[in-house]
Amino acid sequence: RRSFVPATGHRRRSLISIPVTLLFVGVFAVVQVPLTVLVGYRRTQTNIQFLDGGDQVLLRRMRAHGNFTETVPIVLLAMAGAELSGAPHWALWAGGLSLLLGRCMHAAVLIAKGWGLPRAIGMVLTFVPMLGFGVWCVYRAASAG
Repeated sequence: RRSFVPATGHRRRSLISIPVTLLFVGVFAVVQVPLTVLVGYRRTQTNIQFLDGGDQVLLRRMRAHGNFTETVPIVLLAMAGAELSGAPHWALWAGGLSLLLGRCMHAAVLIAKGWGLPRAIGMVLTFVPMLGFGVWCVYRAASAG
């Protein structure tokens, strides 16, 4: 998008220079809410205020929330760097959707039963954009100077 600066009439670049990443930041912020609520709800049910108290349901919910929190921010940062440095839109969309599908699969299986092939696939779908965007950023930084 472009807009006009009224005082000068010159075009200026929109403040939204990373629209694909911005969309995924919003989506992942929304997805984090139920993961957080599930942990709090289980804590209320069990009256376990700290750690997991040996409750396997709470532990699985905590790990789903924790793993989401541990992986999503770094991928989104690398994605923003990739988008700012000119990564193709198809790669940004593919990486963002891979991360979203991977995190949803991982969390759903972890919360439901702890382990399963979809959880492992979810991790792979998370690592692919993490590695891809990371390598893109390193390459672009190295070739810039």
